[in-house]
Formats: sequence, structure tokens, C-alpha cells
Amino acid sequence: MAIPDYFEVFSLPRQLQIDTAALEKAFYAQSRKLHPDRFASRPVAEQEAALAQASELNDAYRTLKDPIARTQYLLSVEGVEFEEQSKAATDAARASGTEKKQLIPPELLEEVFELNMQLMEMKAAKEFGDEANPGLRKDLESAAANFQGMMVQTQKELEGLWAKWDGAEDEEGRVAAREGMVTLLNKRSYLRNLVRDVTAALE
Repeated sequence: MAIPDYFEVFSLPRQLQIDTAALEKAFYAQSRKLHPDRFASRPVAEQEAALAQASELNDAYRTLKDPIARTQYLLSVEGVEFEEQSKAATDAARASGTEKKQLIPPELLEEVFELNMQLMEMKAAKEFGDEANPGLRKDLESAAANFQGMMVQTQKELEGLWAKWDGAEDEEGRVAAREGMVTLLNKRSYLRNLVRDVTAALE
């Protein structure tokens, strides 16, 4: 099934740095044209068509206004598949009762190994009804702050690649930017999951 061109919906160039004010203006202008009240007296087929258009319009706006969703969408249009984050992977893992595959970014291997040991210790303390070691709790809080800081840095690096993608003059430049964005998005996803796991352990 072909992926709809959300950029075309709003007559925007297929770029990562877009005019969000123009996007919002175009969205509300088109939303008014597709409002159900305008089609109340029209045949059912026209009402359903307008509803379908409004649904796609909402999907397009929701995707393009968020910079991360916009990046993932543009890369998916370029043929990139984010298997680790895909809904299919999540559903498959849930159906089989296994954990969803997550590729650990090489630079995080050592920290993730240490974190997993700390999470296991915290889990054991909870299971036995013991009070967690204050030092362990402090280490986990520090780890969460560290990973959140990495997410901020990853965002900055992504923004740099958005500019490189938009300004690329040849396929080689686009490929380099695309590969960099895929790596950073996977890293960001993994970091987000680490923060989630640590937060859950601290509750």
C-alpha cells in the first residue's frame, strides 16, 4: 500500500525544516472546507468521502507538526523501516510473550549492562519487600538524568542532520544524512525506553 504524501496535502516541500505557521494555517483552512456541517445535506457518499479526507488531513497535520514524527515519516517515504519501533514488532512480541527486539547502540553497551544489574537488584528488593539501598536509588536517579541528557543531545544532532538533508545537492549527501538520522532515531528510541524502565523501577 502506497504511503500518502502528507507534504503534498499541505503544498509543502518534502523537507524536514518546515514553516509550522504555514502548516497550521493550511490545516485550519482545509479543515473548515471539510467540516461535517458543510456536507449535512449532501449524499451519503460525499459525506463519507469528506470524512475520509478530514481523517487523512488530521493524520498529516499530526505527523508533520511533530519534528520527530515528521522525520520518521519522511524516512518511511524514503523506504526506511524502523523495525525496532514498529507496531508490527510490538504486536508480534506481545503475541509471543517475548520482549520486543531492541538493538543496543554500541556506545551505550557498558552503561546498559550496569543499569540492568541495578534494575535487577531493585526488582529483587521489591519482590522480597525490602527497602532498596539508598545508594542504589540515587544511582538509578542519576542514570535517568544521564539518559535524558543524552536524549537532548541526540535531538540537537538530529536537528543538524535535518539541515544537511534539506540542503543536500546530490544523492550521496541525502544518503549520508538519512543513515545518520536512522542511527539517531534508533538511539533516541532506546534511550526513551531506558528512561521509562528506570522511572518504573523507582516508583
